[in-house]
Amino acid sequence: MNKLVAFLLSVAFLMLLSGVFSDTRAQGQDRQITFTGFITGGKMSEPLPGAYIFIPKAGRGTLSATNGYFAVPVFPGDSIIFSYVGFKTQYYVIPRRLTDLTFSAVVALQEDVTTLAEVKVYPYATEELFKDAFVNLKLPDQMERDNLARNLDPAAIMRQAATMPMGAAVNSRNFINNQFYGRESITGRSGVTTFSFTNPFAWANFIRSVKKGDFKTKEWRSELNKAPRENFTRKDILKEN
Repeated sequence: MNKLVAFLLSVAFLMLLSGVFSDTRAQGQDRQITFTGFITGGKMSEPLPGAYIFIPKAGRGTLSATNGYFAVPVFPGDSIIFSYVGFKTQYYVIPRRLTDLTFSAVVALQEDVTTLAEVKVYPYATEELFKDAFVNLKLPDQMERDNLARNLDPAAIMRQAATMPMGAAVNSRNFINNQFYGRESITGRSGVTTFSFTNPFAWANFIRSVKKGDFKTKEWRSELNKAPRENFTRKDILKEN
């Protein structure tokens, strides 16, 4: 029984050694070399501090220094992954045929621009609250708007007109319209009214009738019933005389 256990342990140890040697040969790990370099990025090739360098086969990684410098032990044929926030991930393969124990390179990462979807931020939890706040929104000049609406209300204007007394200018114009222009009568709306007592043409006609003796006959009574002409002209008087 002890011999069987020892045999199984020997077989397991040989299989483990064969796996290690096969993995070493697969990675080309004939000799270890030091991979150094700088990691840059952007349009100005600025150094990227804290960039992540990862070796998948070895299962280990490191970060770049403040000036972008890095140094990692690798084997020929290893794949190196370089990543940094805001930049695209880049892969680098160590050449297999190397004669020196060191290998250097400058790794330039490209910017990774991602366009995000539009995000709308509202100070209200629901759409109903936003609508209610928008409807009840108070403008900066709300008081002036309210006063203007009250002053221009037709009912308010009518009340002011009914209770407002006439001033001196309005009274003077009303007197002139009623007394001088005669706009209170239908016959005098088109012009100035004529007062026969102060009409010089009427007095000329009266004097002429007296000289002719028209008032001595009975016909003068019928003439008095006739309205005097209001549109006498100088030409008419000369023609009659």
